[in-house]
Amino acid sequence: MVSGGEAGFAGLPGGVAVSRLCVYDWPAADGVRGGTPHVHLACSEAYVVTGGRGAVQTLTASGYEVTPLVPGTVAWFTPGTIHRLVNEDELRITVLMQNSGLPEAGDAVLTLPPEYLTDPEAYAAATAVPADAPEAERERIARARRDLALEGYRALRAATGPEPLAAFHRAAAALVRPRLATWRERWLRGARAAATATGEQLDRLARGDVSHLADAVVQAEQPFEQGRFGMCGRLDVYRRGQ
Repeated sequence: MVSGGEAGFAGLPGGVAVSRLCVYDWPAADGVRGGTPHVHLACSEAYVVTGGRGAVQTLTASGYEVTPLVPGTVAWFTPGTIHRLVNEDELRITVLMQNSGLPEAGDAVLTLPPEYLTDPEAYAAATAVPADAPEAERERIARARRDLALEGYRALRAATGPEPLAAFHRAAAALVRPRLATWRERWLRGARAAATATGEQLDRLARGDVSHLADAVVQAEQPFEQGRFGMCGRLDVYRRGQ
């Protein structure tokens, strides 16, 4: 976190995080290939499509929509948007995540059936993918949780009136409430620190102080983990911002 006389921020611009995503091509019960529907409660997320073709299905209080995804598309959504990625032809995406990657580090609730959402232990058991399990077992678990989330998602899409979606939002908020202090720390070290650094730099420039420009650095990195079983597909994950 930026403090004192510091005017720099070492993270990615704006305190975002980046991952590369190859969307699952597993067919679901409705014949659609793709990922696990879920929602973020405190973070926006953006997709930069780099290859293939597909779509993102979204469900909000305003209704259901489908946004086509082709190379060059940039699509983003705000907290409260239930989203499901659809892979029509080798869809590949660079994902930009608010708050130092918090969407992949806790700020996500899958659209499981209601009985899982009101039982934290049942939810955790249904959604965890053990990192030390054999690859075939991790794939089986990731696919099973995707299919379970689709059950709840289909029910939400078929529901009439605003209450079913509002009930899901309330249950999701209750599930994540014990982790909010940790989320706040990530925000303080990331997005807030980045904004504070910009404010300090503007103040310095207004005074004619350019000393922070002498501290310029160039950084680059490769993914530290490749092929992680994420919610929407196989992820290549970078340390910066995590």
